[in-house]
Amino acid sequence: MADNDIFRIGAGDLDAEAIVREIREKVKAKREQGLYADSGLARAERYNLDNLDDDEDFLDFYLEALRECATVDISDFPIVERRKGLGLLLKPVKKAIWGLLRFYTYRLWSQQNEVNGLLLSAIEASERRRREQARRLESRIAALEGIGKE
Repeated sequence: MADNDIFRIGAGDLDAEAIVREIREKVKAKREQGLYADSGLARAERYNLDNLDDDEDFLDFYLEALRECATVDISDFPIVERRKGLGLLLKPVKKAIWGLLRFYTYRLWSQQNEVNGLLLSAIEASERRRREQARRLESRIAALEGIGKE
């Protein structure tokens, strides 16, 4: 154990590096399959905020992430069942349930997309208004400072 380690968790014969490697491989495979396509906000959270120069960069970054994630994907999806024996029975049941609930689910998703779009538009309009007001005030201050120097 290194001097700066507070404590270490382990389990004898357990190969933690192999487990981490396996998790990373599975995540990579799932990303390639598009299972983590809506990870814009997660990317925004992981982004190194030190790279953002100021508040405007910060807000622009989050607004872009919101634009990418605001719409819920309402397209149909394949129903898979990994269990062998029970899966032969569960897959048709799941398909039947999905068939019955699809209409209601699509209505909810459509309404959610509408709300998300309206909220995003309101945030963007508010931010545009704030930036324009800040520009006007800055130019007014600059003009007033110019008058004071004469």
